[in-house]
Amino acid sequence: MNIEGKIIVITGASSGIGRATALRLTEAGAKVVLGARREEPLADLAAEISAAGHEAVFRPTDVRRRADVQALADLALKRFGRLDVWVSNAGIGPISKFDALRVDDWDAMIDINIKGVLYGIAAALPIFRRQGAGHFVHVVSTAGLQLVPTMGVYAGTKNAVRTITEVLRQEAGPHLRVTEISPGMTSTNFGDSITEDAVREGIERRLGDIGMSPDAIARGIAFAIGQPADVDVGSIVIRPTAQG
Repeated sequence: MNIEGKIIVITGASSGIGRATALRLTEAGAKVVLGARREEPLADLAAEISAAGHEAVFRPTDVRRRADVQALADLALKRFGRLDVWVSNAGIGPISKFDALRVDDWDAMIDINIKGVLYGIAAALPIFRRQGAGHFVHVVSTAGLQLVPTMGVYAGTKNAVRTITEVLRQEAGPHLRVTEISPGMTSTNFGDSITEDAVREGIERRLGDIGMSPDAIARGIAFAIGQPADVDVGSIVIRPTAQG
């Protein structure tokens, strides 16, 4: 696969899909720049990658802050001299029914799930244009494909990113690539951000019953990145076989 030597930024890299993606891509020869809000697990992941003989740098990053996201891109250029792939993976899902009126949760999903992706585009696109090459990978969700109660705002943010991603692809031109990855039920800490106890418990049971390994999504991301430069994988949906 065409991954060896690529410089790849990953947001939301400290756990779950982001962590699995960092390990998968470095095993394939990539060098990674890791961003997430929690510094300690980032440092642990970078140390694990380094101990395996690969290269990783990290910076605590809150994707709600444009300056933090820009600093992650700057770190890639400072350390490695270029940037090949930007993986926007940071996201939260404090889902609830609308009647619960958890407006603070709505605001947080908009700020992280949508604006965090836009800040990534703002940071990486000028670099990609200067280089004449680059690849955006945006992690969305099957929640935007099968709409169910409690997920109205969460699915809305993911479908907003799906729309942003498709228009970005159309505007990107012949030298940039743009991919959306839609994970289904995946065994991550998704439930940690859910503020309504009954909803959180239901999601955690469901994840325990059918959730995939985060590495299933990492393999899909690696597949898209690893294609030849003139091949753009626009969309991948990855679900557990048991998910309806």
